[in-house]
Amino acid sequence: MKEPAPSLHAILLRLREAQARDPMPPWNVRATRLRTLERMLNEQRDAFAAAIDADFGHRPKEETELLELYPSLSNLRHSLKRGRGWMRPRGRLANLVFLPARTTLLPQPRGVVGIIVPWNYPIFLSVGPLIDALTAGNRVMLKMSEYTPRFSALFAEQVARYFSSDEVVVVTGDADVAQAFSALPFDHLLFTGSTAVGYHVMRAAAANLTPVTLELGGKSPAIIGPGARFEHAVERIVFGKLVNAGQTCIAPDYVLVPRARMDEFVATARDMAARLYPNLRAQQQYASIVSDRHYDRLLKLRDDAVAAGARPEPMSDAQDLPAKRLLAPVMLTQVGDTMQVMQEEIFGPLLPVMPYDSLDGAIEYIATHPQPLALYLFEESRATIDHVLARTHAGGVTVNDTLYHIAQHNLPFGGVGPSGIGGYHGEAGFQTFSHMKPVFRQARLNGTGMLNPPYGKRFWKMLKLLMRLG
Repeated sequence: MKEPAPSLHAILLRLREAQARDPMPPWNVRATRLRTLERMLNEQRDAFAAAIDADFGHRPKEETELLELYPSLSNLRHSLKRGRGWMRPRGRLANLVFLPARTTLLPQPRGVVGIIVPWNYPIFLSVGPLIDALTAGNRVMLKMSEYTPRFSALFAEQVARYFSSDEVVVVTGDADVAQAFSALPFDHLLFTGSTAVGYHVMRAAAANLTPVTLELGGKSPAIIGPGARFEHAVERIVFGKLVNAGQTCIAPDYVLVPRARMDEFVATARDMAARLYPNLRAQQQYASIVSDRHYDRLLKLRDDAVAAGARPEPMSDAQDLPAKRLLAPVMLTQVGDTMQVMQEEIFGPLLPVMPYDSLDGAIEYIATHPQPLALYLFEESRATIDHVLARTHAGGVTVNDTLYHIAQHNLPFGGVGPSGIGGYHGEAGFQTFSHMKPVFRQARLNGTGMLNPPYGKRFWKMLKLLMRLG
């Protein structure tokens, strides 16, 4: 049964009233909430993995453990270790002419944080921002995806068991509930999902002047540079593309390869796919596409590209199994910009492979398209790496691998331009969900009264002195 919009307001009001009673929770309260979340993940990990497996039709438990539970628990441990230090006021030096006044930045919880969770990594992309928001001292309200109904219902049930109803609340429901959720007057709203939906979320939040963090998508390129370790590069691209059957916001969306090595890339990628997924046909460790709708969309992208002149290069001898939503991975060569597969984020096991004649040509191609969420560069020359980094824009970069910049506690994760606004993870997440409140403490003895009206000669002498001192 769909939850009516008015009940969302009631939940928000309850959380807001609780936050007002304890607006600056001490570290022991925040740590208790984090340890409660850690206990829930450890005690329910098998049930969570089974629910996700059922929602997808098949998702290997190994992928849920590696890509969702491990980084979530690692992030928790990091925040438990560092969070007390992040809470401390940060002393700043007052401007010379205002000394001996003191200035500080006081981290203050924003209040009630809303989190809209996507379906592709429902543990990691709910728990990750939840950790940051709790560490920052906030109450939290999460909206789960309707595309993972079993996990969403189970997660809501378990959060209600482990947390009080005025600390963390999970709601479920369809797109109408998501729309109502994004229109609530949160103190901060984080959305992870497509760029197209991101427009609607930001528009709804703007009506309340709610600050937003948008983690969107885009076409994340992988470049095989002239000095790359070629086999290593192909292996890591294939891994980054096929894990979770490509249903990853930072998966390599297309590859730029030196023209002379195109055939070598296709052959090597096929060998790597066979090595990584020897039983792909049996679908033992290869995920299904999450829904019939997404499966049909990917088939249309592939078939329309082939009809427009793209050449399919299968990465496996497996065949599509619509009944199991198994989509056999395939490379697409001879693709063009007008093809839909090159116009939208793929989010599946289709990999366009494009040749380039010069590295600057590859850079120019990326620079003339919307900024992606991620960029992957395979290259050994430091000068070449620096050249590419200086001339491209992306939310985040991994050099000589794929995906793993998202797993670094000391790096923010986020997009740029059409791939997102803001970031989180670790201390960056703590700051996202805090207001770093500037505080100026005037000294008992100070000279500001010398600038008071009525203005006269003394005022102008003091102003000239201030101008010289800066």
